[in-house]
Amino acid sequence: MNKSTDIGSKLAAISIDIQALAQSCQGDSLALLALLRCLEALHREIREGVFQESLPNNRHGFHTLLKDIESEGGWPYIERMRLQSLLDNWFVEDRSELDSLATNAQTDDNLPLEPN
Repeated sequence: MNKSTDIGSKLAAISIDIQALAQSCQGDSLALLALLRCLEALHREIREGVFQESLPNNRHGFHTLLKDIESEGGWPYIERMRLQSLLDNWFVEDRSELDSLATNAQTDDNLPLEPN
């Protein structure tokens, strides 16, 4: 078994574990945020540590690396949710709740009053 096959199977196993963890945290935004922070920290640690130390020191190695980056989907990047998207989602939920309350209030207004 060569190195890239070995890492591929290890990464697949890790991915399955991370997805299972995310599913087990479904509905718990704080736990999911902790998971995302952990993944981001690992990304930074690997990039700034062992990856940077293993960069090629000759043109041929650098060309091979760039060719792989181009053919396999670019540079790895962990996108952050924009605060505006987070607020938009919150406002949509909040607005739905307000619409529901308004509908219930209108329905209550149309009920006949009971005599005292």
